[in-house]
Amino acid sequence: MSSDFAADLSARDVQARVARLFVYPVKSCAGVEVDEVLLTETGLEFDRAWMVVDAEGRFLTQRELPRMALIQPRLKHSEMVLRAPGMLALHIALGAVEEPCEVTVWKDRVKAYDMGDVAAQWFSDFLNSERPAGAPAQKLRLVRFDPEHQRLSNKRWTGEVDAQNQFSDGFPVLVLSQSALDGLNARLGAAGHAAVGIERFRPNIVLDGVDAHDEDNFGELLIATSEGAARLRLVKPCPRCPIPNIDPATALSSPEVGDTMQAYRAHPAVDGAIAFGMNAILLDGIDFALRPGQPAAADYRFD
Repeated sequence: MSSDFAADLSARDVQARVARLFVYPVKSCAGVEVDEVLLTETGLEFDRAWMVVDAEGRFLTQRELPRMALIQPRLKHSEMVLRAPGMLALHIALGAVEEPCEVTVWKDRVKAYDMGDVAAQWFSDFLNSERPAGAPAQKLRLVRFDPEHQRLSNKRWTGEVDAQNQFSDGFPVLVLSQSALDGLNARLGAAGHAAVGIERFRPNIVLDGVDAHDEDNFGELLIATSEGAARLRLVKPCPRCPIPNIDPATALSSPEVGDTMQAYRAHPAVDGAIAFGMNAILLDGIDFALRPGQPAAADYRFD
């Protein structure tokens, strides 16, 4: 890190550190904690590059299929390996694409590639294996985002920036402080509930060294990489659905996490929804490598 950049970081309102990094290759399946990851136009490399869809091409998540939490991806040099209880491993070449298709994620119709019948059968077999008695089996497909397609975040939040996404809910990067989780776990413990892991909240970048939910008030976040200063803008509090109630180890849901957050995390910027973490967009740093331990800094936003 150059002396000029070090001085720039130290002049900011808040100094922090990258504590952990996560990528979620298949939307709503388990995440992969990484020791190094490239920043790309759409966020962290391979983040939400694949997605499970139904027979109509509409996206599916743990909201409808909580057993997706049990599917564990691993990224190798040339392939993604997916494992799930009772299933043989599924190997997907990182560069593989098959038939072009169109799929729907939220209100967006986007171009993608169907990953073939073997992957479709694997996901259908596992995710239908514990459906309620009498419920029809769903025909599921695995698709990959078409990198030639441009899917942009809502300009209401990004302003002049065209922030690209793959299959994320709406923004390329999610930033969360470790202290925010610590505060939630303190409240859970005081109410007699077990602590939860940060995996339930599906962050990409976890920060140490900041006060709980201080990220809500950050404008730009700078991260010192060996290539230079990566710059992200924190643009929107992340509204929370019931997924944090799902235990990633069992795929069972219970309400205490959401109920606890409801008591103190209603956020006016998202119409009173529960917010936990901040959605961010990339301003500068494409092809820069993020690693745990890198210094970071931010200025407070006043608006």
